[in-house]
Amino acid sequence: MKGLVRVGAAVPHLHLGNVQKNVEAHLAMMKEAAEHHAALVVFPELSLTGYTCGDLFFQKPLLDGVVSGIQQLCREMPEGLTAVVGAPVAGNGGLYNCAVVLHRDDTDGIVAVMPKEYLPNNGEFYEKRWFSTLPEGSAQEPASANPLLAKMRPQPQVIRSRDGVAFGVELCEDLWSPLPPSTLLALNGAEIIVNLSASNELIGKREYRQELVRQQSARELCGYVYVSAGSGESTSDLVFSGHSMIASCGTMLTENEGYLADDYLLYADIDVERIRADRLRQSSFRDAAARWAQKKESASNAYPGDLYLPDDVPTLMRVGKHPFIPSDKAQRQMRCEQIFAMQATALARRLAITGGKVVVGISGGLDSTLALLAACKAMDMMGKSRENILGITMPCFGTTDWTYQSALELMRTLGVSQREIPIHEAVRLHFRDIGHDESDHSVTYENAQARERTQILMDVANQFGGIVLGTGDLSEIALGWCTYNADHMSMYGVNSGVPKTLVRWVIQAAADGEAFAPARQVLLRILDTPISPELLPPDEKGNIAQQTEDLVGPYALHDFFLYYAVRFGFRPEKIYAMCCTAFAEDFDKATILKWLKNFYRRFFNQQFKRNCMPDGVKIGSIALSPRGDWRMPSDAEVKVWMDACEALQA
Repeated sequence: MKGLVRVGAAVPHLHLGNVQKNVEAHLAMMKEAAEHHAALVVFPELSLTGYTCGDLFFQKPLLDGVVSGIQQLCREMPEGLTAVVGAPVAGNGGLYNCAVVLHRDDTDGIVAVMPKEYLPNNGEFYEKRWFSTLPEGSAQEPASANPLLAKMRPQPQVIRSRDGVAFGVELCEDLWSPLPPSTLLALNGAEIIVNLSASNELIGKREYRQELVRQQSARELCGYVYVSAGSGESTSDLVFSGHSMIASCGTMLTENEGYLADDYLLYADIDVERIRADRLRQSSFRDAAARWAQKKESASNAYPGDLYLPDDVPTLMRVGKHPFIPSDKAQRQMRCEQIFAMQATALARRLAITGGKVVVGISGGLDSTLALLAACKAMDMMGKSRENILGITMPCFGTTDWTYQSALELMRTLGVSQREIPIHEAVRLHFRDIGHDESDHSVTYENAQARERTQILMDVANQFGGIVLGTGDLSEIALGWCTYNADHMSMYGVNSGVPKTLVRWVIQAAADGEAFAPARQVLLRILDTPISPELLPPDEKGNIAQQTEDLVGPYALHDFFLYYAVRFGFRPEKIYAMCCTAFAEDFDKATILKWLKNFYRRFFNQQFKRNCMPDGVKIGSIALSPRGDWRMPSDAEVKVWMDACEALQA
């Protein structure tokens, strides 16, 4: 899978003040990280000596041992691996708490040396007793004095691998400062930030660190690797927990288990292409980068190492099947309640302008049910009777008794006004007018029914003094799975921001609430109904014969494709690889590719419907309104995307 960088957070067992023993522990973990295909491995702050050495930092044997230890690491570390270790470095008139970037090659192996920018000197911390901050413009000392000094520069310093991945380094307190170096590093191009830390443990501090890391990765649109000193540090006055985390763009990818930890490696795959996609879309990030680039240029180091994970190595990245649906039950319930509240609030605002009445077609299916529930909630919020909602069921050739009874029961139990208007004869008359054979069940047969229903809804809305509420969801809008100038059109699309895979969960959340308790049984019945437009006659047993997912494809797959194609602009090859990982137990690769091709074909050639879609509330990060999030010409060519799919098949 392209665009991934496997990073490792390494917390070796510490031998306080024994550099040689620590070098051996570092080498063992580096070799293990390389065996697990990690390209970048990060160690804690002052990992070669220990953070709690105190006045031993002034001892020449310790400092000399650091220099020889780093040289040994450069000679013996695995080829291809990039490592960031913590070490005290003396020179330039001071002693510096540094992160040292190493990569074994035909040079000395030292890529960069970055001193800590903010030195804590309060509470339990006394770093200014030992360490200094490197002034800007400090002259580099020659390598003959100390090979580390020739590579020492103040922050921000962006480091670029041969294959184009950019990363930056900060140390512990840097992250806690008002203007962390990682902010400037990200604005100057760093896509991954690594933090070498020695954060002691206090009650409640772990949760605070989690939020710091998660929020910084979100704010800077970056991957963030945080590695903290383990429990092998001195416990004279403090205890260190070895808390390590790897986050990306606000999502915690992984962190160590246990409150106090030591001697472990943690891995995660950071998707650099996702980071780049977010930065391309985020105008405020670009503006900030342009502003800071004018004020403070970053030094940039390039080195001959590659960081991307090879395509043939399976990813550690957890790829969920349903990107729109939280896997945690409590989070899912909260998300659905928020969505439903947004739908109802938006509709109530619209009704306050249009006169407060709604007409909605009720089929007994999921989408019209959600629209009706949102209308009921809006009326409740406005303090108006639900009789201001007129539900209309319009049975025709494909209507089954199951959905017909569900529609009637739903309207009755919700207490809305209701009408039944069969459209069989009106459609047959239309067939005669246009010369269409009723036995010909082509698209004309189906769309004539859909357009007749929309005509009725529009005309009755004039009678009733209300607006027609659209029922189409985000997935149908993406695929164009609606009849132009029929269910494609309404005065307000209350479901237009809700993907199909999430619709049933929002209904389930509503069914669990007390506001809709009288309708709970029929709501559960509707949740068990297959998704269908019901435009073709039922089978011989009276069951639904036309099931949408047999025709257009599984909505679970289409929502997956939609999320990664629109949210991040990923290539078809990457979406396919991710989907094969997520749905390995559900669909074979040929099936996934078949529906991926169908998704791209429909997404492009149905844009003309989206370009004139009605207003509708935006719910999440994916929206397809032509007035907001998605602006695309109707005549754009899909060839590049289809060629990529064909190459996968070949």
